[in-house]
Amino acid sequence: MGETVRLSVRADGAKSATLRLWKDGREWRVPMARVSSDPAAFPEHGLCHVERAHAIAPRPGEDVFTCEAALPEDTGSLWYYFILEYENQEALRAALASSALVDDGLRAHPVSPLYYGDARDHCYGAGLVYASEPPSYQITVYDPAGEGPAWMREATMMQIMVDRFYGTGEKNPSNLASWAYYHDNWYDWPDLNLELDAQEHSANDFFGGNLRGIEEKLPYIESLGVTVLYLNPVFRSPSNHKYDTGDYMQIDPSFGTEADLRSLCAAAEKRGIRVILDGVFSHTGADSLYFNKYGTYGEHVGAYRDEKSPYLAWYRFRSWPRDYDCWWGFTTLPNVNEMDKSYRAFINGEGGVVAHWIRTGTSGWRLDVADELPMPFLRELRRRAKSTREDAALIGEVWEDPTNKIAYGEARCYCAGDTLDSVMNYPLREAVLDFFTFKIDAFALARRIEAMRESMPPSFFYSLMNLLGSHDKPRVINVLADCGNMQPERRYRFPLELTKEQYERGKRRLIAAWKLICALPGMPCIYYGDEAGLTGMADPFCRKAFPWGQEDKELTEEIRAQSLRRRHSPALRTGHMRLYAESADVLLVERYIEHGQDAFGQSAADENVRVRIDRAGL
Repeated sequence: MGETVRLSVRADGAKSATLRLWKDGREWRVPMARVSSDPAAFPEHGLCHVERAHAIAPRPGEDVFTCEAALPEDTGSLWYYFILEYENQEALRAALASSALVDDGLRAHPVSPLYYGDARDHCYGAGLVYASEPPSYQITVYDPAGEGPAWMREATMMQIMVDRFYGTGEKNPSNLASWAYYHDNWYDWPDLNLELDAQEHSANDFFGGNLRGIEEKLPYIESLGVTVLYLNPVFRSPSNHKYDTGDYMQIDPSFGTEADLRSLCAAAEKRGIRVILDGVFSHTGADSLYFNKYGTYGEHVGAYRDEKSPYLAWYRFRSWPRDYDCWWGFTTLPNVNEMDKSYRAFINGEGGVVAHWIRTGTSGWRLDVADELPMPFLRELRRRAKSTREDAALIGEVWEDPTNKIAYGEARCYCAGDTLDSVMNYPLREAVLDFFTFKIDAFALARRIEAMRESMPPSFFYSLMNLLGSHDKPRVINVLADCGNMQPERRYRFPLELTKEQYERGKRRLIAAWKLICALPGMPCIYYGDEAGLTGMADPFCRKAFPWGQEDKELTEEIRAQSLRRRHSPALRTGHMRLYAESADVLLVERYIEHGQDAFGQSAADENVRVRIDRAGL
């Protein structure tokens, strides 16, 4: 932000070159100067913080053009490509003949100017020459003062659905909604209870996990090398998943009390483990103190039952009370107006939800559907979280590229230092699972990973929540077993039991995939039970209770070994990275610390770790 970037391009035989930059409707065209060719000026991966070099035909002796451009003072995505002018057709044809990086059809009908931009897979690195305006390269302009907490770069995470992990004490049905129930058998499959329209799932079956149960299992969690616990929502609500918040200021009675959460945080801290909560701030539950559709909280309480309710302005009624805006059409999840003054004060105020729960000992928030929250609301939430606890973390649920997500017609950058510190890295998950199910090769996998590194600030890239499984996806063993569609329409899901052959195939691939995740920058994240061999289709079957006493101990030990290897290796946590595709099946990750400094300039002992990932035979 406010710095100068030097951009260079090799273009054999070109008469002139122009850099075109654009951002948020503004455009700059910068003439480029011809300089001598120096192969050393063109690093393998192009990006050197404030210097990038592009090669149309990577050979010494070609014409090189360069320029400097001032980065904007405002943060966000800056885009660019190169415009290349040629003297005549002969020079143009010679240039095209010398380069392999030419878009299809251009050689047969060459025209000047040519355009050099990103390849069609949008993975940056080597681009293509086009006859017309090309896909643009990207520079993410960010505020270094907004870097996330350093502890995130060192962390290993575990995600836990509280009801499904472990429970202590007696199950008390009075803690549940009248229509909810406990399973008699901890090892049952979850029930799929569809509403009449076969779309909404009641999620009203419980198993009895609670906060005290998690605290009791902290020795096991610590043994896996975990340093951060991310808990799915813990606040009062009628469902087992708790994404339909009923009361933001009360722990759900089936999970325990605020005192239990404080106790868990304190006990975890003694073991070097932090706790992150799940914040659902784009919608509430219909069965909530604030909306109260069913009268649970009293006859004249809530926006649905009282037109004078202090919560009325939180919601968007088209015709009060029955016609209201709701999340993705689910009538149990009325959307809120996040920019309403009273709602903002309730969530982001001095004594609001964000600050209150951080003060109980938690270390930040995972923000549900973060890309559906207005950016001003996110910035305000960030200020409150950081003022309450300086090293609080904010992790967003953003399924796509967080550097340039288009949401509600607006281009959003979540890694500019003013909103999120990290996101759930679903793009990496997709790439890794595609690799191990032979949908892409190691070269494509390396390009996808390098594209993330190139487009993100270093601190953000090293803080990504690198997951393989989550509550919103089929169990990773099922996906890696490659035995069909594991996420069909909800009505067609069922408790699939894998064959021994399918399970073993998924298990072998999971071990290799976790080895890769632990070798990459970012926070490796275990979805509870993946390390123990849980299987299942998508929700609700990916939310089975942890198989205590029935774990796949061999798998657990393999996962533990890789996690601990990372925890005990500074190079694997914050070292520099080199990435090589040796063949279609083999990816080599090299992590290293040299000259006594890690990738962030922090003192560390020199170390070099090479991790070879070979999918052949898996």
